[in-house]
Amino acid sequence: MSLRVLSFGCRLNTWEGEVIRSHARAAGLEETIIINTCAVTAEAERQARQAVRKARRENPHARIIVTGCAAQIRPEAWASMPEVDRVVGNLEKLEPATWAGPEPGRVAVSDIMSAREAAAHLVTEFGGRARAFVQVQQGCDHRCTFCIIPYGRGQSRSVPIGAVVEQARALVEAGYRELVLTGVDITAYGPDLPGSPTLGQLVRRLLALVPGIARLRLSSLDPVEIDADLWRLIAEEPRLMPHLHLSVQSGDDLILKRMKRRHLRADVLAVTRRARALRPGIAFGADLIAGFPTETEAMAANTLSLVEEAGLDFLHVFPFSPRPGTPAARMPQLPPGLIAERAARLREAGRAATARFLASQVGAEASLLVERDGAGHTEHFAPARLARGTAPPGEIVSVRITGADETGLIAERALAEAA
Repeated sequence: MSLRVLSFGCRLNTWEGEVIRSHARAAGLEETIIINTCAVTAEAERQARQAVRKARRENPHARIIVTGCAAQIRPEAWASMPEVDRVVGNLEKLEPATWAGPEPGRVAVSDIMSAREAAAHLVTEFGGRARAFVQVQQGCDHRCTFCIIPYGRGQSRSVPIGAVVEQARALVEAGYRELVLTGVDITAYGPDLPGSPTLGQLVRRLLALVPGIARLRLSSLDPVEIDADLWRLIAEEPRLMPHLHLSVQSGDDLILKRMKRRHLRADVLAVTRRARALRPGIAFGADLIAGFPTETEAMAANTLSLVEEAGLDFLHVFPFSPRPGTPAARMPQLPPGLIAERAARLREAGRAATARFLASQVGAEASLLVERDGAGHTEHFAPARLARGTAPPGEIVSVRITGADETGLIAERALAEAA
């Protein structure tokens, strides 16, 4: 077998997985499986452990290296797995020297809190994906009571605008039409850089300096940290896609306070209302946690009702799982069965909301980024597929939406396109 890199979790991990692959290839690594873990939930860690065991069963002679947030937070636990040959930290995994030359030991994990800069790397391949990711920020200065990620990523660090532009320009030259700006907390971008640029200023300069970007997306946004420049771009810039993903987590004010979030329910409603006024038809995704400690039935109902009241179209629902070392893990926990039930209710509300949004698109014109087999996503990040024919992955085609089903939108190429 040759080199394999398996990345779990967020888009930032996907980007870092490609950096790892590039460094490991340059070092000539073969017969090696690198598993880039996530620690956001207990389920994410379980999946990574399962992947480690499966990799060893299917590749008994391969070297297995574990890295990522879960490895950074609990390196000894991963090093104790008999299937694992080496554990590498989140700082080390992005360094070429980690993958070349003699290994410093079985565990190479340094203090993530000592990091002061976000490493910038040129990545021009994303494993056959039609959409490319650009790292703009790393780490998080906030301490939400449920979240272990700051202990795996360290403090917030921003990538200088020039380095972001260089990444984007290289990706456009490699043929990517759609880029996604990613990080741990991208609305925290800039205060550690000279001049303290905001995320909106970064986006404005990026689009001006790299005119070849056809479509630009943003990863998850904090609802109360959208800056004035970004609001102007939402209103005026057609290349910034009409889809925002919000880190909402709950629709109940007391739970939001116990989470140590920086917004309240009214803030989410204000953001969605303002965005729709500036960009009619804009779509919203949201992260929601079901069954946070102390959540009552009335509190859960507040989150459920927010889905419709705020007009959230695409939901990522996470059943609460306590992360050891976080304040929420020490709070009174709900029964697992009740958490699962509340998560199921939220997911059903999410399916209904998505179905409503998809139905609203029937008869509309759209642009489709083709990803595989004539299927991809529209500018609203709605899944869509061509009813007839296909197009090369990475191509953006004009379409008319003719229908919708449980898998997404059904589209026909526009007459001008088909001619």
